Amino acid sequence: MTCAEFAQSANRCNVILSDKGICGIASINAHIDKIAQAVQSGAAGAQSRLAASWFRSVVKHGLDPGQQRAPEYLSAKDISRRRQALGRVAVIAEPKLDQLFSLVGSSGCCVVLTDSQGVIVDHRFKDADMQVFHDWGLGAGADWSEAAQGTNGIGTCLTERREVVIHRDQHFMASNIAMSCIDAPVYGAEGEIVAALDVSSARADQTETMNGMISELVRQAARSIEADNFQDKYRDVRVLVVNDPSGGVSRLATNADDIVIGATRAARRAFDLQTEGALKPVPLGDLIGRDNTSKGFERAQSAAVMRALVRADHNVSLAARELGVSRATLYRRMKRLGISG
Repeated sequence: MTCAEFAQSANRCNVILSDKGICGIASINAHIDKIAQAVQSGAAGAQSRLAASWFRSVVKHGLDPGQQRAPEYLSAKDISRRRQALGRVAVIAEPKLDQLFSLVGSSGCCVVLTDSQGVIVDHRFKDADMQVFHDWGLGAGADWSEAAQGTNGIGTCLTERREVVIHRDQHFMASNIAMSCIDAPVYGAEGEIVAALDVSSARADQTETMNGMISELVRQAARSIEADNFQDKYRDVRVLVVNDPSGGVSRLATNADDIVIGATRAARRAFDLQTEGALKPVPLGDLIGRDNTSKGFERAQSAAVMRALVRADHNVSLAARELGVSRATLYRRMKRLGISG
């Protein structure tokens, strides 16, 4: 859809949301006019991420904010296939969804997990709210990508690869402007986006302040899924937790030779590694500031000797056997490294 066609479509819109009846026709038309003005303004997209998303919705995806349509759902078979494609992430996420819902469900919110394409594969509703959220298109199998719904929490989160809050009339589709959607991406063990975690609410009294508080809960739950999934993938090797001032999930997986064989997205960013995909092995020392000089080698030797001594409760003979050297050789090495018996 071109900008000119979009403007004509916006001017023709008179009645939508007849079955939801939450927003008046005047506010709906005002919303459509606001989007039209933003899309037709060449500078709006550069000045605002929201306007840029609206622009994508019209120009890239050819959507009309005044379009009224019933929610569409994929078949149970397709939903099952998508859950299987998520693998362990879907299983690991289940208790996190339960925990998050226990915190926000009583306030009229639902919790949703999608795959990387924005299709809902799992959710948590109160029984009394299930039909309402299903009518809003938040049941399993609904497509909330930007290509399908325009600007929305799930689709925009996945498109822009960041946490987002899309509050009421920040949505593109006028049929969605009664909702608030709070989202965070979930990254896989190789740094790729694998899912989005969403909390949505259609409460009339949902404020942006409430959204901000819920956003932190969503972020923490998403990062918890990410951390547990990484730990699960590398359960047979050592996983190091790296301090990350940004609060991200910064983990490194190393083998027995202290070679880094895996890293979370936050760790990849912190250590300037490839953004996603199978990690090219790299010595741990190269990442955390150690060196390959003789001094660095001596530190490694010293650490190995100290570990053996501690395991042997400082019995030099036992430590020597563990290291595969003679007792006399170990004493000479301890003397050279400045380690007392």
